[in-house]
Amino acid sequence: MKLHMPNAEIFVPDGAPAADALARTTHLCLAAHQDDIEIMAFHGIRECFGLLDRHFSGVTVTDGAGSPRDGLYGRYTDEQMKTVRREEQKKAARIGEYAAHVFLDFSSAAVKDGANAAVVDDLAAVLDATRPEVVYTHNLADKHDTHVAVALRTIAAIRRLPAAVRPLRLVGCEVWRGLDWLDDAHKVVLDVSGRDALAAALIGVFDSQIIGGKRYDLATMGRRRANATYYASHGVDTTESVTYAMDLTPLVKDDSLEPAALAREHLARFQRDVDGRLAKFA
Repeated sequence: MKLHMPNAEIFVPDGAPAADALARTTHLCLAAHQDDIEIMAFHGIRECFGLLDRHFSGVTVTDGAGSPRDGLYGRYTDEQMKTVRREEQKKAARIGEYAAHVFLDFSSAAVKDGANAAVVDDLAAVLDATRPEVVYTHNLADKHDTHVAVALRTIAAIRRLPAAVRPLRLVGCEVWRGLDWLDDAHKVVLDVSGRDALAAALIGVFDSQIIGGKRYDLATMGRRRANATYYASHGVDTTESVTYAMDLTPLVKDDSLEPAALAREHLARFQRDVDGRLAKFA
């Protein structure tokens, strides 16, 4: 598999040939930045961890150059941060027993450029090499520009594949906007209970972000706990830890469906829910 960027890399934690490692993938996450995968796709990691017939792989699309930094990393250059963040991501891949991790190494500007076909080319190549059952990416209502761009490039890449080899499921996950506002009937509820030590270890390796001023470790675990508790107002908790996702599978099955139209459907349901409840008790 030939990738566009000179520093692109396919990392295989257990040392297997790259082609074999990619081919055994059943769950795949396509994410913008280093640590996004561990924040939003822990469900996929958990589903595969320690199993012989399921394997998780990750793809980081950007190079990590623009990440915030403070403390120990406050004086690091963009080039130094790229190196640090790649090494942190490799540590996470080892801890999570990923089949493979692919670093595409594009700049954020390149990913956000809708005319840059190279990003979609590389994503399509990874998808063709892995042919996963489930794909995790960013949700369409995320408030981070690069995250939204990666979601759109992911959809475009999947649509290049023949229908017979497309993933069975595509979900858009929480990072820079929670998805508790989705109505329950259309909310993908991903139970990630029971593996808190693994979850904490995966997020904790991203020292450059945590010490650098962003407590993703506390925020991520807290959101998962909050999702579990606040899911149902009139029932006891049935799970300890939950992540929410937006079902993007309709975009895999129907190439004529526009991502913006799917997002508007969810927003319209939310508006109707709020309007209806206000009218009911006015």
